[in-house]
Amino acid sequence: MSERPKVAPYLTASPAAAAIAFYVGALGARQKALMPALDGMRILHCELEINGGAVMISDAFPEFGAIRSPIPGEPVTMSVSLEFAAATEVDDAFARATALGAKGESQPTNSFWGTRFAVFRDPFGHRWMLNAPL
Repeated sequence: MSERPKVAPYLTASPAAAAIAFYVGALGARQKALMPALDGMRILHCELEINGGAVMISDAFPEFGAIRSPIPGEPVTMSVSLEFAAATEVDDAFARATALGAKGESQPTNSFWGTRFAVFRDPFGHRWMLNAPL
């Protein structure tokens, strides 16, 4: 049995299949698990490996509780932070993400705290922070 990470963000996106494809293309995600919903149209659960960590994702299932996908462009109270080994990886991930429809919120820059840093909001409303040592 593989060890699961101690903390992993669980994102809701609709359609989840499109979000999964975006994360594969933009961030090099690797699908580890996929459970389709019984309706045959939505994804009940997906586990992605991204940059050595885990991100879980599913479609919204409002019939099981008060949950919805974020509306792209609305303020969020949480961001997913990715730590890369090299500054060029920040630039590359940001370029791929924005080419695939993400909105850049902070262009790649050398920060005063000593990292290469960038922020984008994906087409599904989730905010991603990219960091790497200079």
